[in-house]
Amino acid sequence: MTTPDAVVYGADELVAGPAADGRGLETYEDGAIAIVDGTVAAVGPTAEVTAEYPPENARHAVNASGQAVVPGFVDPHTHALFAGDRSDEFAAKLRGKSYQDILAEGGGILRTVRAVRDADEETLLSNLLANLDTMLAHGTTTVEVKSGYGLDTETELRMLRVIDSADAVHPVDVVPTFMGAHAVPEGWDADDYTAAVVDEQIPAVESQGIAEFCDVFCEEGVFSVAQSRHVLESGIAAGLTPKVHAEELAHIGGTQLAADVGAASADHLLHATDDDIDALVEADVTPVLLPGTAFGLGATYADATAFRDRGAPVAVATDFNPNCHSHSMGFALSLACVEMGLTPAEALIAGTKHAALALNRTDTLGTLREGAPGDLVVLAAPSHVHIPYQYGTNVVDTVLKGGSVVSTPTHESYHREAQP
Repeated sequence: MTTPDAVVYGADELVAGPAADGRGLETYEDGAIAIVDGTVAAVGPTAEVTAEYPPENARHAVNASGQAVVPGFVDPHTHALFAGDRSDEFAAKLRGKSYQDILAEGGGILRTVRAVRDADEETLLSNLLANLDTMLAHGTTTVEVKSGYGLDTETELRMLRVIDSADAVHPVDVVPTFMGAHAVPEGWDADDYTAAVVDEQIPAVESQGIAEFCDVFCEEGVFSVAQSRHVLESGIAAGLTPKVHAEELAHIGGTQLAADVGAASADHLLHATDDDIDALVEADVTPVLLPGTAFGLGATYADATAFRDRGAPVAVATDFNPNCHSHSMGFALSLACVEMGLTPAEALIAGTKHAALALNRTDTLGTLREGAPGDLVVLAAPSHVHIPYQYGTNVVDTVLKGGSVVSTPTHESYHREAQP
């Protein structure tokens, strides 16, 4: 008889994934799931699943009575690798300073760049692993992490090596993105720095083979559409799939650029127009909305319903970084409901299946259907609605990754000791 990695059974609600209409959920009452060799082998009513896969035969048996089971969260946009502290900038924003004001004074991204350049690989790895531990405890089982706090070849490569090391030793799957075009470093002209990214950084990243995506901050006062296009097309030639920070602070055409280059995603989109949305749908580019960023900036939120109503697969991410210091996908989903008009079901899809699309994981990641990765979250609540409903509270009880229990209510750090 097959020995399952895990059997989770008796769940008040088990969410297998999006329903056929793409907006509701396929769910089971008194549901169960069996995971074999790291993937979902069976999902359905407890009586059916446990008849084939008795819980007593499993390495991990979880009685989820009174609880809900949902797919592990996929966080498709973070800057989770950094050093230093910028809490004083939060206070400055409350006094009326804008993001651009702080950046112009050498703060913001440039301040973090200085801290990262001063940090060694061991320190950076320790920082990232600690952040991944917290994300895991909040139910995230796959996360994208960007470089971009180096802004020179040496430090960008160091960041990517650390991201690679973290992926090797931590239960969370870590997806690496190169973002040398995150800001224009002090003392540089934007055109000259764009040339350095294209001529020096991208070839070095290609030679190391440790990045999957190439992202750019296409924004007023940062990188123009033409400069961003140059970076992304050079990345494509080096085998890197494009992503775009677009229309966050102003509308300058980054969304159309994302459509033109066939990006995996266009992210932020606070100032995207109806024509922009149509272009993304036509080009099959996933919109990634980041409500935590709008919350932290006190900005107007992206219009998620406009994307949804035009048929775009809306994804939600934390944008965890020193300027948006939230590890929690649950909080992002709360904001997506309260401030952006998504239903709890739509928000959950946005943080699982659609978030996986933003990382070009177009198979079964973000679902709990047969053949999907055995990545799931058992909630300390009877329904998925409690994820956005209990804002400010972590409703995650137990997390399984590939069928192994990796986080519990009394969880500790589960990563192995690592050397950079």
